[in-house]
Amino acid sequence: MSRKFIKKVKLIEKAKSIKRTAINSIFLIKPGLILWLSLLYLTLSPFFLVFLGHHCWGLPLEKQLSGEIILQRLDANLTSDNKIIQATMTVHGRRTSRTFRMKSWIQGTEKAFTEYLDPPRERGTKMLKIEDKLWLYSPDTDRIIMISGHMLRQSVMGSDLSYEDLMEDPVLHNLYTAEIIEDTIYENQPCWVLKLTAKKQDVAYHEKKLWVDKEKYIALYEEWYAKGGKLLKTIIRQRVEKINNRWVPMEGIFKDVLKEGSGTEFKIEEITFNASIPEYIFSKANLRR
Repeated sequence: MSRKFIKKVKLIEKAKSIKRTAINSIFLIKPGLILWLSLLYLTLSPFFLVFLGHHCWGLPLEKQLSGEIILQRLDANLTSDNKIIQATMTVHGRRTSRTFRMKSWIQGTEKAFTEYLDPPRERGTKMLKIEDKLWLYSPDTDRIIMISGHMLRQSVMGSDLSYEDLMEDPVLHNLYTAEIIEDTIYENQPCWVLKLTAKKQDVAYHEKKLWVDKEKYIALYEEWYAKGGKLLKTIIRQRVEKINNRWVPMEGIFKDVLKEGSGTEFKIEEITFNASIPEYIFSKANLRR
């Protein structure tokens, strides 16, 4: 047997020995380290990067949220078992402006009672809403009138709101479906633009668009449309404050675009969530008290 052949055999045996040592070393590694190495490989794998791109794990939070979830969070931010609000409403007409002060007691979404405190001429005017019924009391005539039919489209105290607006269910996801149509910046705030489409035909506004603050879940701006696509009303909300761990818009301007004037301005002076409200407040007898 030649020396050359013997040398070749020894080299082959040495290579086999190195291979066996390498294999044995892998199995001597701790299981946790094996798992870590496996995950590292998967993370660097082009296939896994594509996989992540089609799942929510690596996406920003706002990309994971649907329009429906955003709308529900917006509703939850403003609804409560009950609330008491004292506010002013300034109606900016074509030539003059008038300011009203009022106090409202609201229970859930079904009951609301409002009393006008100023000006003296309107003091004592009251409104009561129970489910889908609305009554108005005027101290001048000492009469209680049920607002219904075409009367619901009339203006409230000459403002840009109609009685129909007051009657609408404040929980938007009960009335509308929602989809995200745009990411944008509104008044220096990152916002989603939601398109709301009415679930039923018998609503005052077939479509709404909401510019929703991504941090506070407040609609900073709204557009309300007729079924044919005509813009009817807009809302601008301002001075958002945190009250009882929820964000509340304390000021806003409501504008009927078909009406002259610069809109109706609302300012909340005081708001209390989940306060105790006596049941007699929501009674027709209380209209004359």
